[in-house]
Amino acid sequence: MKRIMFFEGDIETQGYFSIQISEAMKEMGHEVFVYNLSKPWSSTEKFFHHFFEKGNTVLINFNFHGMSGEEYFLDENGRSMWDALNIPSYNIVVDHPMYYHHFLEKVPEGYHHISIDRNHVKYMRRFFPEIESGLFLPLAGTELYPNKSRVPVECRKYDVTMVGNYCVPKTFEKYITRIDDEYTAFYYGMIDDLLANPWKTVEEVAEAHLIDELGEVPEEELKKTMAALTFIDLYVRYTIRGRAVQELVEADIPVHVFGDGWDLLPCKKKQNLILMNNLDSAGCLKKLCQTKLSLNVMPWFKDGAHDRIFNTMLNGAVCLTDSSVYLDDILHDGVDSSVYSLSQMDKLPEIAAGLLENPAQMQEIADQGYSMAKGAHTWAHRAKVLHDLIEQ
Repeated sequence: MKRIMFFEGDIETQGYFSIQISEAMKEMGHEVFVYNLSKPWSSTEKFFHHFFEKGNTVLINFNFHGMSGEEYFLDENGRSMWDALNIPSYNIVVDHPMYYHHFLEKVPEGYHHISIDRNHVKYMRRFFPEIESGLFLPLAGTELYPNKSRVPVECRKYDVTMVGNYCVPKTFEKYITRIDDEYTAFYYGMIDDLLANPWKTVEEVAEAHLIDELGEVPEEELKKTMAALTFIDLYVRYTIRGRAVQELVEADIPVHVFGDGWDLLPCKKKQNLILMNNLDSAGCLKKLCQTKLSLNVMPWFKDGAHDRIFNTMLNGAVCLTDSSVYLDDILHDGVDSSVYSLSQMDKLPEIAAGLLENPAQMQEIADQGYSMAKGAHTWAHRAKVLHDLIEQ
């Protein structure tokens, strides 16, 4: 069995995921150390003096924590601690790799890249073939109150909730318009293509538009361009997220939104947009325990999942979500979830209203969703995959 280091104290959700995995690893017999990034010097001392064991220590992290040039992870020669001590790292990247080119160009020697979307695996193999990056590990969910009876759907406090932040798409216009009118039109062309064809990936659309504009594009130039297009991903992500909530509230279906930025969402019937507090991971799970119908909008993962889906199911609510290639494999519309199409978002109110008017049907879907997620999509299931990987 290994000694495994995890991180908390920076991005709250990723720290929460780490704790869930670490608890499962302990159940399997591994020793675990959770490094607190908000207290780096004391954590570093504890790690070296009480936990590190040469040849038997590994790192499991999210989004390059510990690999961002932090001085407490470098030796006196500026060399990474993971290289200096020969500590393998297993990094679960919960965003598109295009956001992390600057880190991917200087990963440690024992680095393993883990993707939450199968398109991200393809992207890594294409643009970073030198990095070990073949593992697809979708996000998972947490049952807040294991082995306790779940509140029946019809007795829950909130009809519809959306857990997550919102950002006005115009926030990213400064990147779209920063060069000249020709570039502005080029970027908006990509955005319009994605919004009209929401099954396409950002990299797919970007490459097609570049080839159409320039002809043949060298692979290295294409790779460089991808890293400069993250604002396109964010623009379409928040446009669609906002539109989903707009469709519901403007059809007189109240939505309780838990997260920042929703006060800036333009909509005609603000009274149906019920602003709640931003919450940590445990707080979000508590609200899902009180929710009948939980709205999910995928963050442009076209062949992966999101933890909101499985968190919803594991806490007894009905998941109303758009799909992906991966989700098409595991979800069953009307059986364990309710699936809408980004190409037909005007039908969202009809779907939501139909469910809310039929509590018996909602209860059946919630029960089936719970069984499905409990059987295959908890962090303990993901920990088992990681256990097999680090024990190879």
